Amino acid sequence: MQLAAGQLAQHLSRGLRGLYTLHGDEPLLIQEAADTIRAAARAAGFTERTAHTVAGAHFDWSEVLAAGGSLSLFADKQIVEIRIPTGKPGKDGSAAIQQLCEQGQGNDDLLTLVILPRLDKATRSGAWFGALERHGVSIAIEPIERSALPQWLAQRLAQQDQRVKPGVEGQRSLQFFADRVEGNLLAAHQEIQKLA
Repeated sequence: MQLAAGQLAQHLSRGLRGLYTLHGDEPLLIQEAADTIRAAARAAGFTERTAHTVAGAHFDWSEVLAAGGSLSLFADKQIVEIRIPTGKPGKDGSAAIQQLCEQGQGNDDLLTLVILPRLDKATRSGAWFGALERHGVSIAIEPIERSALPQWLAQRLAQQDQRVKPGVEGQRSLQFFADRVEGNLLAAHQEIQKLA
């Protein structure tokens, strides 16, 4: 199931699925989406989290598969987080991801979160990514277009109960802000936090 990033909160309010895949090149938006999923999972009783970062072709996928199959003495439900910074899990990883997707079916005590960079069409058509989309929710995190950045900044300010002046003066302020951060959402977020 594919979902737009803006629909995530509404989707989570209706209940969690067992598998989420986030992919895109906006670190801030990926982090916020992952945090939103983790918060919903904590509220649903997921108390344990294991994180795995796939580093190179010699990554031991058995650790990931074992993590999905075992719980600690103190946790009823767990989150297994898999980061693949290259977006290429390799042959062993492809098989492991497909196996993990199958294992997670019907297991309400396991939530798997896979985080990937922006993927090209060839990668998205791979068997492992197809399994992620078939068995879970796939969320493509799209970059904020330069023309939409002032509006994005205004929304972020509004989340902090801050407003710019209405009219042309406010639009100029937002445009100035957008020009200074040059499309870097993380820098924009940090500057907005300073204004709080």
